[in-house]
Amino acid sequence: MNNKILVNKIIKTISGVIKENSKELHEPSLPKKEFKHINKTLSKNNFMLGPYIQKFENKIKNLTKSKYVVLTNTGSSALHLSLRLIDVKKNDEILIPTLHYISSVNSTLYCGATPHFIDIDENSLGVDCIKLENYLKKISILRGKKCINKTSGKIIKAIIVLHVFGHSANLKHIQKICKKFKLIMIEDAAEAIGSYNKNQHLGTFGKIGILSFNGNKTISSAGGGAILTSDKKLAKKAKYLVSNAKIPHIWKYSYKEIGYNYRMPNINAAIGFLHMKYLKKILTEKRKLFHKYKKSFSKFNFIKILNEPNECKSNFWLQTLILGKNKGSLRYKLLKTGYDKKIKLRPAWELLHTLKHLRKYPRMNLDNAAKIHKRIINIPSSCYKIK
Repeated sequence: MNNKILVNKIIKTISGVIKENSKELHEPSLPKKEFKHINKTLSKNNFMLGPYIQKFENKIKNLTKSKYVVLTNTGSSALHLSLRLIDVKKNDEILIPTLHYISSVNSTLYCGATPHFIDIDENSLGVDCIKLENYLKKISILRGKKCINKTSGKIIKAIIVLHVFGHSANLKHIQKICKKFKLIMIEDAAEAIGSYNKNQHLGTFGKIGILSFNGNKTISSAGGGAILTSDKKLAKKAKYLVSNAKIPHIWKYSYKEIGYNYRMPNINAAIGFLHMKYLKKILTEKRKLFHKYKKSFSKFNFIKILNEPNECKSNFWLQTLILGKNKGSLRYKLLKTGYDKKIKLRPAWELLHTLKHLRKYPRMNLDNAAKIHKRIINIPSSCYKIK
């Protein structure tokens, strides 16, 4: 069967699962009846400060069981702030999977630190733990409580762990690696609200975790993020830094260090809070969508649909196809045909180590990522049944 026929069959299979109005990659599903509450917030002029900030934080606490939650204006802000909270600076290196959104690198560079790219495994698309552990044994040495890169002399301070498309990374093994090599774990759970590993919500395994409430996420606040931590001092510091590091006072505006205008506005918190009411229904419908896709694509022996790892429960944020090893050439044709038919398909992000301005940074052998990257396609994953 030639590639053109195969592409058309795959597109037809996707069309057979989704409804006519669900061709977008991922759109929020907030019922229109909730708009009256948003309008009420607008009418009171509580745009920036107001009661919904605390309400939304409490909702997230109840869901994740995180001891402390600090809202931010974006997930990227939350990630940058996380590195600032653990005092990442010039002579530090941060381990980052090469399959990751650009915010991870930007946040590292904002702190003056060095990104150090690591490989992924094909099952979860998360960190390849066995490969990473062997790599660190080879290139690092422990001095007291610090992991030192023998080549650069810099401190390998932390690892940013991404839960790709809402699926959990191998956290048990990563925790062992962090303990062995004295690394701080930052969990990028931007895509993973409602996802669990052994009944524990993602984003609560590391020193700090972050969530995103961007417009395309499972729960949206039309832009926003959150920091999760069990450390009271870090939470207090985060609250302080997101408000430009303003020294608390009733009327004075006084500062003593660099801070950031990273607060989530009350109006965004209101949207997120109202959207959270529907999370359980959304997750149920997204799981149903996964099973429909899985059944429909079972007729193709060269396509795998990315599933949740063992002992994990995923939110299935973006449904993901993995093409067979000899079918990578189909990806461009699928993306182009989908675009022509107004069915939104998406490739994975470009591998970070391949970006021109990032090629100079250290990296391990990244063969796994290089082999699988061109075979990843995200397909329409919106949930439209929520009323």
